[in-house]
Amino acid sequence: MNRLSTSWGAYDLTRFPEDPRDQLRAWSAADAYLLRHLAGEEGDEGQGAAAVDLSGTVAVVGDRWGALTTVLAGHARVLVQITDSFLAQQATRANLARAGHAPDTARLLTTRDTPPARIDVLLVRVPKSLALLEDQLHRLAPALHEGTVVVGNGMVTEIHTSTLELFERFVGPTRTSLARQKARLIFSTPDPSRVPDPSRTTAPGPWPRTYVLPADSGAGAGLTVVNHAGIFCADRLDIGTRFFLKHLPRARGGAHVVDLGCGNGVLGTAASVADPDATVTFIDESFQAVASAEATFRANAAEGAKAHFVAGDALAAVPPGTVDLVLNNPPFHSHQATTGATAWRMFSGARAALRPGGELWVIGNRHLAYHVKLRKLFGNAQVVASDPKFVVLRAVKGHR
Repeated sequence: MNRLSTSWGAYDLTRFPEDPRDQLRAWSAADAYLLRHLAGEEGDEGQGAAAVDLSGTVAVVGDRWGALTTVLAGHARVLVQITDSFLAQQATRANLARAGHAPDTARLLTTRDTPPARIDVLLVRVPKSLALLEDQLHRLAPALHEGTVVVGNGMVTEIHTSTLELFERFVGPTRTSLARQKARLIFSTPDPSRVPDPSRTTAPGPWPRTYVLPADSGAGAGLTVVNHAGIFCADRLDIGTRFFLKHLPRARGGAHVVDLGCGNGVLGTAASVADPDATVTFIDESFQAVASAEATFRANAAEGAKAHFVAGDALAAVPPGTVDLVLNNPPFHSHQATTGATAWRMFSGARAALRPGGELWVIGNRHLAYHVKLRKLFGNAQVVASDPKFVVLRAVKGHR
């Protein structure tokens, strides 16, 4: 737990799932900078300025662990958070409760939900994915009006010319603040000529995107892949997944397969196409990913094929001892931070969810040494295939 001090008070904040050993903060210098600006402590040129009026509808987009939402909960008349992250949403709930706010103080929406019809203050934490930013600004533009205050925030390394061009395209004239503690703010003024007429249907956005896997894609050959904004390698199959597909195990008839950290769902979909009697559960902490996985599955699976789609924390929602096969391509970044905590949680969750004799198949970069973690958890780890960059590992849960 770490404390964020603001002019509105001090807040003890945590990430989710909460881990007392975690040294990573649940807020950033960019969040603190934005809060100082909203309170009138620091203007766009580093001087004091009038506080931002929060008496209307305030929408907070991409609040990574709920720090902004938690601080503003006692000050915005109508507060809405929009996030692509299940973990961020859970962290927000926990942080709101810790701060003494009622559950309905803020309306928590996902990037797949319909946004508010009118937004008076729009706060945007710049995401790692430029595509996700594009998609969200496109979806939110109809809710803006001439008086909407639009402020983005991020670390200097996260804000690029392409970032500012998106704000220019969807909002209006855009400029940046001075840098403070390696953080920067983005100010956009809604252009009346660009503010859409709410009575008209918004023009279709560029997402989702669809492509067909080529013949050299192993078990995925010929599959139609659907990617919503923000999914890794949205225009083509990434090389790690392509390598995994060439060595994908075939599930036993009627098996329960989990595509863990499913992304666009191509691994689980390939497993279902190979064995239509299998039941496949697609799990990811990204709401965009789960939507992509469902769209990919629907585009390829046989009629009557069984699948479940879960936005969640690894295998926390899967009953123990109910899974035959887990397919996993774990991420090793949590936003900008490199960490092995996510992989460890996935592996330990897989061990609990698997039946005796069930198998976890993992692909990872060779330098991540996942075999060490697997041997510690399962007592075994077999190399199924490898090349100079990737390795596919198989761990089997022993019988009691």
